[in-house]
Amino acid sequence: MTAVERPAAPEAESAGTAPAPAKGRWAGLPLSVRWTALALGGVLLLSIVREVTGAGPLTGVSTFRSALQLSIPIALAGLGGLWAERAGVVNIGLEGMMILGTWFGAWGGIQFGPWQGVLLGMAGGALGGLLHAVATVSFGVDHIVSGVAINLLGDGLTRFLTNAAYEGSDKASPSVPRVVPSFDVPVVSSGAESLAGQGRFFLSDLARIVQGLTSDVSLLVVLGLALFPLTFWVLWRTPLGLRLRAVGEDPVAAESLGVRVYSMKYLAVTMSGALAGLGGVTLVYVFGKQFQVNQTNGRGFIGLAAMIFGNWRPGGLALGAGLFGFTDSLQSQTDETAHALLLFVAVVFALLAVRALVKGRRRAAGLIAAAAAGVFAWYQLSDEVPTEFIPFFPHVATLLVLVFATQRLRPPAADGRVYRRGGSG
Repeated sequence: MTAVERPAAPEAESAGTAPAPAKGRWAGLPLSVRWTALALGGVLLLSIVREVTGAGPLTGVSTFRSALQLSIPIALAGLGGLWAERAGVVNIGLEGMMILGTWFGAWGGIQFGPWQGVLLGMAGGALGGLLHAVATVSFGVDHIVSGVAINLLGDGLTRFLTNAAYEGSDKASPSVPRVVPSFDVPVVSSGAESLAGQGRFFLSDLARIVQGLTSDVSLLVVLGLALFPLTFWVLWRTPLGLRLRAVGEDPVAAESLGVRVYSMKYLAVTMSGALAGLGGVTLVYVFGKQFQVNQTNGRGFIGLAAMIFGNWRPGGLALGAGLFGFTDSLQSQTDETAHALLLFVAVVFALLAVRALVKGRRRAAGLIAAAAAGVFAWYQLSDEVPTEFIPFFPHVATLLVLVFATQRLRPPAADGRVYRRGGSG
C-alpha cells in the first residue's frame, strides 16, 4: 500500500477535528427558557425578601410601573450607543443628545402636537449625532473629546433656547398640553389585577409585577420596546447591518470589499442621536410633561453603562436598562423599601459568589462574598437607608455592574479608532 493510499490514523483524525466541548444542561437550554427561568427566579427572591421584611412596595404595582417607565429612556440612550459603537464610533455625547431631545420634544409638543413633538425630539437628537459624526468621522477628532463637547453644547444650547422661546424662564418650558396616550393591555392587566389582590405568596407578587408592566402603558414605551427586536433584526439579519458591523470590526477590510465606510458611520451615529433624542422625549412626555434643565440627570451615561453591561447586544442592554430603571424607581418609594433592597442585594451577591466558586474563580468568589457580607451587615445594623443616598442607587448599580461584567466584555474591535479613507488601520 502506498503512502497516498494509507488510511489516516484515528489519532490524527481526532486531533484535526476535535469535538467542541459539551454544553452543560443550563447552557443547552433555549435562550428564551433561560431568560424566563431567571426572571421567575428574581421574582421568587423578591417575594421572599418582601415576606421577610414586610416591605410590600418591593413588588408593588407602582414600583414596577415606574421601573418600566424609567427604564425606557435609559434603554433608548443605550440603544443609540449600540448603533454608534457597532460602527466603531464611541458616543460619550448621548447625554447631550438626550438633552436636545427633551427640549425639541417639548417645544414641538407645545407648538404642533404630541407626535410632531416626538419627531422633532428625535430630529434634535439626530442633529447632535450628526455633529458628532462630522467631528469624529470627517475631521478625525478624538471621540471622547467630541462627545464631551456635544454634552456641553446640548446643555448650553437648550438653556439659551429656553430663555429665547419662553420669556422670563431659562430653566423650564410651559407644560405640554397633550402627550402621547397611554392604555392598559387588554385581558392581561385586568387578569393580573384580580390575582394580585388574593394575597398568595409568589403568585400575587408576580401578578402585581405583571399589572405594573401592563397598565397605564404609554405608546412611547411600546415604541421603545419595539425598537429592540427591530434593531437586532436590522444589525444582525440584514446586509445593511452586516456592513455596519463590519465597519466597527475592521474598516480597512470593509473598505476593500466595497463598503462605504464613512456613509455607514454617518448613518449609525445619526441614528444613535435620534434614539437618544427619543429617550429624551420619553422623559418629557411620561414624567414632567415639560422641559426642565437637568431633566436627563445623567441617564445618557447610565445608558452607555447599560450598553457595556449588555456586551454591545440588544438583549443584554435591555436587561441592564431594566436593572437601572428599577433602582431609579426606588427614589419614589419609602425608606423601608430601599432598606429591604439591601437584603435582596446581599442574597444576589451571595448567589453570584457561589456561582463563581463553582466555576473555579476563587478570587472573584471571595471578593463577591465580601461584598455580600458587607451589604448584609449594613442591612442588619441599620433601620433605614439615608435619604441622601437613595438618589445615587442607579449610579452605584452602574459601578457594580461594570465591575462584575468586565471579564466577559467584547467591544467591536475598531471601536474608538480614528479611521482615514485609504488608510492601513
